[in-house]
Amino acid sequence: MKALNVYDQVKSRLVYGENIGQTAQFVQSGAADVGIFALSLAVAPRMREAGRFWQVPLDAYPLIEQGGIILKSSKNLKRARAFRDFVLGDHGREVLERYGFSLPGK
Repeated sequence: MKALNVYDQVKSRLVYGENIGQTAQFVQSGAADVGIFALSLAVAPRMREAGRFWQVPLDAYPLIEQGGIILKSSKNLKRARAFRDFVLGDHGREVLERYGFSLPGK
C-alpha cells in the first residue's frame, strides 16, 4: 500500500487478519469491504463468484519465491516423487497458473 501511495489514506481503517484465510473470510462475510490476500484465493471459484478482484502490480512488493522439497525420511518416496512430477508437468503448471502463481521462466 505504501508503494502505491494509498497507505496514509486508509491506515486508520485497517483490520488485520491472523492469516490470508481469515482475511479472505472477513471480506467474504462482509465484515470487511476490501482485503489484501493471495491471488490464488481471489481467483478460486467461490471467492471469484462473490465479487471482483484487482491484482496488485508485481513491482509493488518484493518477489516471493516458493519451493518444495522431498525429505529423505518421507514414508512414501514414490508418491512424493509422483506429486512433484505432476506439479512440474504441463497439467500441474496449468493449475498453478490458473490460481495466480507465476512460474519460473515466465
